[in-house]
Amino acid sequence: MAQKVIVLVTGMVDDKTKQKAMELVADISGVDSIAADLKGNKMTVIGDMDVVAVAKKLKKLGRVDVLSVGPAKEEKKEEKKEEKKEEKKEVKKEEKKEEKKEEKKEEKKEEKK
Repeated sequence: MAQKVIVLVTGMVDDKTKQKAMELVADISGVDSIAADLKGNKMTVIGDMDVVAVAKKLKKLGRVDVLSVGPAKEEKKEEKKEEKKEEKKEVKKEEKKEEKKEEKKEEKKEEKK
């Protein structure tokens, strides 16, 4: 099962070091996705990999603190929420179309009378 690891890397201060950190972590087997935040010096790594290996690789850039390790289920929830929102929008559009059709039918009936 994939896990989500959030790591604080104090040596990641600019785009160059951010790129270097991403390259170091990308070499680890089992990594699915990597996201880095320069403002908070945080890196999020998702995949089926060894957390210690991630920390060892990033140690080359500076101090590394593992903030959290947990299952990577949050992305799936977000995707489901987005899908539900899209479905609701589609249903609303269909309802509006039906209402407009009904209004047109009523107008035609009134004109005939």
